[in-house]
Amino acid sequence: MNTEIDSKITDSEWEVMRVVWAQDNVTSKEIREVLQQKMDWKPATTKTFIGRLVKKGMLHTETEGNKYIYSANINESEFIKDHLNEIFENICNKDVGNTIVDLISKATLSFKDIGRLEKTLEMKKKDAVDEVPCSCIPGQCKCQDHNCSTGH
Repeated sequence: MNTEIDSKITDSEWEVMRVVWAQDNVTSKEIREVLQQKMDWKPATTKTFIGRLVKKGMLHTETEGNKYIYSANINESEFIKDHLNEIFENICNKDVGNTIVDLISKATLSFKDIGRLEKTLEMKKKDAVDEVPCSCIPGQCKCQDHNCSTGH
């Protein structure tokens, strides 16, 4: 199946996808039960979001008797990485580091997570630069003619 995936999804569609990613193969009834508890959605609401995700190519549908079985057409971690990469591509290069620091400072992390971050940062030091060059055209950021030396 060579379906084009529209990965622009709403917060509500994210809720549906999280259930599908957690279950791998799931019926609409199972999705409804989880989201009824969390979101207090009516069955028709959940069915609407499932239908939208099928149209966007995010969900694959199979029939098993009189049941529809849904699975994700895109891996959760790849989906998240794609969204983060898209965000980083749409901000000034000089803001990427500050954005990552903000994300880390707000996240609840395990000692294992922190260890992995520390290893990654040590490896990144090998390729570090004194100053990240701005990638914007004049007027797209606050780098003032691309000569600022501090973040935004």
